Amino acid sequence: MDIVTLSRWQFAITTIYHFFFVPMTLGLSIFTAIMQTKYYTTNDPNYNRLARFYGKIFLIFFAMGVVTGIVQEFHFGMNWSEYSRFMGDIFGAPLALEALSAFFLESVFLGLWMFGEGKVSKKVHLISIWLVAIGSNISAFWILVANSFMQFPVGYGLEGGRAVMKSFGALLSNPYVVGEFSHTFGAGLATAGVVVVSISAYKILRDESLETFNKGLKCGVIYGIIGIIIAFASGHLHAQFIGRYVPMKIASIEALWETADPAPFAVVADIDTQNETNKSAIEIPGVLSFLIYDKPEGEVKGLKQLQAEYVQEYGSGDYIPDVPLIFWSFRIMIAAGGLILLGLLCGLYTSIKKTTSVHRGLLKLLVWMIPLPYIANSTGWIVAECGRQPWIVYGLQKVADGVSPNLTPGEIVTTIIGFTAIYAILAVVAIYIAIKFIKQDVSKLDKGGEA
Repeated sequence: MDIVTLSRWQFAITTIYHFFFVPMTLGLSIFTAIMQTKYYTTNDPNYNRLARFYGKIFLIFFAMGVVTGIVQEFHFGMNWSEYSRFMGDIFGAPLALEALSAFFLESVFLGLWMFGEGKVSKKVHLISIWLVAIGSNISAFWILVANSFMQFPVGYGLEGGRAVMKSFGALLSNPYVVGEFSHTFGAGLATAGVVVVSISAYKILRDESLETFNKGLKCGVIYGIIGIIIAFASGHLHAQFIGRYVPMKIASIEALWETADPAPFAVVADIDTQNETNKSAIEIPGVLSFLIYDKPEGEVKGLKQLQAEYVQEYGSGDYIPDVPLIFWSFRIMIAAGGLILLGLLCGLYTSIKKTTSVHRGLLKLLVWMIPLPYIANSTGWIVAECGRQPWIVYGLQKVADGVSPNLTPGEIVTTIIGFTAIYAILAVVAIYIAIKFIKQDVSKLDKGGEA
């Protein structure tokens, strides 16, 4: 493989590892803060147990997110130095703010919350976990500000062969940020909700601390349902924006080769990229136009027309992304999201019954629901990142132009193997520690008990 492909694989592997942990920590930090608030307002010790229990799980995966996130930043210098040179003036600001205003805030007050109970006032203790939750999500916001510029550049100028920031306000108000952050936020809530529901169902099946985990199950399903609704609603609005302003991505998501008005929605398709057509497809007429324009008509440009327009605007080259990958990743994401909603509704039904023991079959299904949000998150990120190919900064710099020029394939292969092996070991260790902790008696987390 060439250095561009290898560098993309290296960054993709690191990103998948990183994003495996991030959405759960985003949502679990808020859930923990809500449980802590419930405890201090009701004096119900079950909520304190839930806060301490899920707070410890948050801590385990927060550590993994930090490790993988730091290595991602190293990649910009190691593998993508030309991208860093071109984008440093813009990309550096949100990364610095993420560290200063979010990461430090999150880390400092996480320690205060973990070790400060009984040593600081209840008010300070409660504020500390809310600052952790706010810091976690502000951290995601700054990263998505940078990523949104790569997807839809605004507020910049070109000077000396580099992109320079002309308006920080435009960077923050980029309409792409709104859709991307709200969708990530909803996904985080949904992921945490599923984790809480699955663990609570597991504990109930083992007849452990039934009062505590019945409350956890009910809170988790409500929390998860709110999250999945936000994810679906924000995803729809974001898709409308993409359909209007980033047409190549929406055409790739739908494998729409020919311009259509009204445009159909393809449920499934046998995609032939070599001949730029779909050999067969199950389509729903007019639905794509309706989803984008809120009416049953409206032109959606096809891949062939967009390719011709891009050649005219940017010069010769292939501007069509990997259509089958994006098409099927999107549908897997939607299917996983639908199954999550269905599972959470089943969990809601189970949680409102007085005797959950008669619904053991449903509880077992809830336990095995835990992989679904990770499938949805990973495939959703594939759609977001692969959908802008061949651009690393849309319309400004191609991926092939952003790679470090002095790399060799051997160097990248060596580091890919090294990073993958180390991450695999760390992931196994983190999951092992989490599972071992989950199996413990939650009463040990009561004040004065062993953590």
